[in-house]
Amino acid sequence: MNVSPCGLALVAGLSTCFLVSCGRPTAPGAPAGLAVKARSVRLGQAELRPMARVMAVTGTLAAQEQSTLSAKVAGRIQLLAVDLGSLVRQGDLLAQVEPRDYELRLQQAAAALAQARTALGLPLEGDGDEVNVEEASTVKQAKALLDESAKSLERIQNLSELGIASPSELDAAQATHTVALARYDTALEEARTRQAALAQRRAEYEIARKQLTDTSVRAPFDGAVQARLASVGEYIAAGTPIVRIVKTDPLRLRLEVPERESVNVRAGQTVRLLVEGDTNVYSGRTARLSPALDEASRLLLVEADVPRQGSLRPGLFARAQIILAEREEVVSVPAKAIVTFAGIEKVVRVQDGKALEQVITTGRRQLDWVEVLAGLGAGETV
Repeated sequence: MNVSPCGLALVAGLSTCFLVSCGRPTAPGAPAGLAVKARSVRLGQAELRPMARVMAVTGTLAAQEQSTLSAKVAGRIQLLAVDLGSLVRQGDLLAQVEPRDYELRLQQAAAALAQARTALGLPLEGDGDEVNVEEASTVKQAKALLDESAKSLERIQNLSELGIASPSELDAAQATHTVALARYDTALEEARTRQAALAQRRAEYEIARKQLTDTSVRAPFDGAVQARLASVGEYIAAGTPIVRIVKTDPLRLRLEVPERESVNVRAGQTVRLLVEGDTNVYSGRTARLSPALDEASRLLLVEADVPRQGSLRPGLFARAQIILAEREEVVSVPAKAIVTFAGIEKVVRVQDGKALEQVITTGRRQLDWVEVLAGLGAGETV
């Protein structure tokens, strides 16, 4: 902005007079020798300046993640390790249900599992429960008797063909073989039943172990405690809420974009925001867009990720600007050159040595400059 050569232009509000250097006659009735004193003002030009194309929207800050945690098992709360506002890390212990009952159930299940393993000839302890039923002790014993009876029957049959063995001996050998075969089949079925029982005992053991683990309530992610919903000593049913935690870095800024502007919004655009009671300007980036507009409101839900800083926290109302285009040449004038009265914006422009009021239509504002949409062209003096 440049100073006028003579510094003689006088701009006073909306009614402006331009005083030439030779002066004007004093008003009638004014004391002799008293003249109106000229004021020196600064002149400038409407300029083409780069300015971001933005869209003003409002929204609400929300937590990145929010989870209400409960115990998966019933019992009395033995420990609450956190309170309102406590910071937690993923995996931290938040609450503990009395574990004694579940420890006893685990011991009982472990004993039943060991018994089932022994019945199949497996060691008392171990993770491998697979067994070949043919290798079970009862099956091997029945198989040995079956093989022996088969050999005996074959020998008697050979002797009978030679006329040495009597028919009664052949009948007895056949009966012995039939009984041995039945015992073998029974042993196989018994081994399969024991194998199924072992699988059941293993499942019961794993359930008991899982229930014991579930007496501890742990943080699923890094965050802070938003609410404590239970107390030490309280008996709770499975699923009763105990604490609510939130993840606040980054924050989610939920914005609603009008239908006419929705085509200009995409992921990755810069968002600037202000919150009540804080003069700082914060920034983030659009991260998620709803695949469809709300049919009732005709608005598109857009979420931006905003780093947690300053006074930002979930629940705050925010006034935001989505930067649609980073740099765009537009006609701009200094904000101080604009006079507003009754909702009408004007500037005083200089034309042919005269100061003239000019109504303008303004658009975006950036620092000390304002975009002029209509009423003034680049290069005009104001």
